[in-house]
Amino acid sequence: MFKKYTLNYVILALLWAGTAFAQQGGMWIPSLLKGRNEAEMKKLGLKLSADDIYSINHSSLKDAVPQFDGGCTAEVISPEGLILTNHHCGFDAIQNHSSVEHDYLRDGFWAYSKQQELPNKGMVVTFVARIEEVTKTILDGVSDTDDEAAKAQKIQTNIAKLTKDFVRETWQEVMVRSMFDGNQYILFVTETFRDIRLVGAPPSSIGKFGSDTDNWVWPRHTGDFSLFRIYADADNHPAEFANTNVPYKPKHFFPISIKGIKEGDFTMVMGYPGRTQEYLPAVAVEQILNTINPARIEVRDAALKIQDRYMRKDQAVKIQYASKYAGVANYWKKWIGESKGLKKAHAVEEKKKMEAQLVLLAEKAGKKDQVVQLFNDFETNYKAIESLALARELFNEIAVRNTELLSVGIKLYMMDQLFVTKGEAAFNDRKTKMLAGLGDFYKDFNPVVDQDVAQALLEIYHNKYPKAFKVAELQNSNPALNLSKLYQESALADWTKLQALLQGSAQEVRTKLAADPGFVLASQLAVAHYKNVAGAYDLLNTKIAGLQRSYMKEIIALSPAEARLFPDANSTLRITYGKVKGYSPSDAVHYEPITTLDGVLEKYIPGDYEFDVPQKLLQLHAKKDYGPYGDHGKMPLAFIATNHTTGGNSGSPALDAKGNLIGLNFDRVWEGTMSDIFYSPEICRNIMVDARYVLFIIDQFAGAKNIISELTIVK
Repeated sequence: MFKKYTLNYVILALLWAGTAFAQQGGMWIPSLLKGRNEAEMKKLGLKLSADDIYSINHSSLKDAVPQFDGGCTAEVISPEGLILTNHHCGFDAIQNHSSVEHDYLRDGFWAYSKQQELPNKGMVVTFVARIEEVTKTILDGVSDTDDEAAKAQKIQTNIAKLTKDFVRETWQEVMVRSMFDGNQYILFVTETFRDIRLVGAPPSSIGKFGSDTDNWVWPRHTGDFSLFRIYADADNHPAEFANTNVPYKPKHFFPISIKGIKEGDFTMVMGYPGRTQEYLPAVAVEQILNTINPARIEVRDAALKIQDRYMRKDQAVKIQYASKYAGVANYWKKWIGESKGLKKAHAVEEKKKMEAQLVLLAEKAGKKDQVVQLFNDFETNYKAIESLALARELFNEIAVRNTELLSVGIKLYMMDQLFVTKGEAAFNDRKTKMLAGLGDFYKDFNPVVDQDVAQALLEIYHNKYPKAFKVAELQNSNPALNLSKLYQESALADWTKLQALLQGSAQEVRTKLAADPGFVLASQLAVAHYKNVAGAYDLLNTKIAGLQRSYMKEIIALSPAEARLFPDANSTLRITYGKVKGYSPSDAVHYEPITTLDGVLEKYIPGDYEFDVPQKLLQLHAKKDYGPYGDHGKMPLAFIATNHTTGGNSGSPALDAKGNLIGLNFDRVWEGTMSDIFYSPEICRNIMVDARYVLFIIDQFAGAKNIISELTIVK
């Protein structure tokens, strides 16, 4: 049952915004900045108008901020389509071009002419051309009395019709995204470019300095950047890779300021934040904290320890697993910090206070009973879904994401199910696509490493997966037993054998698959999930989504007129703003907001996997040869501010009050990673590499004068 709590607090930021809202977070849709947001930004120091940030009638800042390869952000920094993003965002491309003979991860890569730039198969960048609110159109015919399935069907029908009928150019695409848990819908017209070439990347000892030890940590000394170029056809429109393509001519590009920054300076960040859950009820946050995050962390911790051991012993394995390891470690450490932050901020208790305040407002509006019932329903459904959610997380973390042989087995299982549900043609089509795509996967697959990972993770599955949801074959047996024999006999552990297994008619392939021990194990795990967990989880999750939509609707309705609520992040273009500011994460500890190259030397460990430093960088530091980018004998490196960011903001431009590029967002502080769920103005900070350090590495370290000559550098 929902309980009453003493209202001994000031109304929190998720419901209200006071005069210091820049310290309360927010991820705002650029087309909706006019009004209170614009006024506040100007009060904080902004010299631009909302129209300078977003316009469809003239070039604006939004025209220089594409989404990078589906998961990061980039910014255009020259009139020739040069874009800047994080080193970790370009890491896969850098790795794919690397070999033991030409190790661009170790040595870096610089194209000293356009002819040396390297194409990247499958890489895309996507610009937003236009944003429109379309809520009325999408919710047309949707009734509150409809069940969730009927609502979803009608909404999808309306989205499909609008997407098809909306007028745009032939090279443009249309997408509609839900905001405020389905209470608002926004349409985005986009342009996706598909010829993207690698231009420059520092060695990992700069671009990944500190590696996993420093990940999510401040103070930071990582030159986390890489450079690519967008190519277009002769009409400046998107095109597939072709030698006849030419550098893209952008509508806007960012000048780069080397004036420098200081504490208290205004900053804003534009980008594509991936996913936040700022409006979850207390019971949901409690479940994440006590059940979901511990399971995720345990699995990834086990996988990472094994991969790290092999990577430290063998350079070839290090190249194979560098990108994969970084991807696994990124959210492993994030979840640890998130849990710590939620506990430190007393997020569950604060959420409960917030909910009590909402009930008080509902009572004044004559809606108390329905709001209290919402919280009662949340309690009931989150309790019912908890074991299913745990099983789902363990299946995804163990079988889908972190054991590579099983991840292939799950894909093959889904292919096999296509034969059952859609027939031989669908099966063969999927088989053809898998044969075309798995070659790159197996290039970086190491069966010895993966077997050890599988051993550890299947032990966790055996001990932690809810017994009620296991299939009969695995109720009392440990699937980690006899893995040595399985990896020797399964075609899934060898690309040549798997290619041979997939040859033949659909029925012949299915017969061979059924006899393969790797496929059998993956199938057993998949059957347990899809038969016992997935359907029941989806049913309850749909109910919870409906409750969340109703909850969000009440928050909007009951909030006072001066309140400004921002929709949760969902990989759509947003702007956030704040100030350069240090923080104090714990008793007697205070962090300054700016780091310098001196800190790299303080952390330097010769030959270390994470803290080695290139000799040339040591020489430049010793001579203080910083060119025009130094500041009073120091080389500024990174800084932090109060901008509200999350995953997807990697690579986002950090801009000054005039819209000049001053930095490149790449991380958050560990103590504040809970900002996806609960933003705390005291300790949540985003981390940015200083634009002066980027230029210093390109110019003084790499000697890439051709790149510098493209840029507009302002003081």
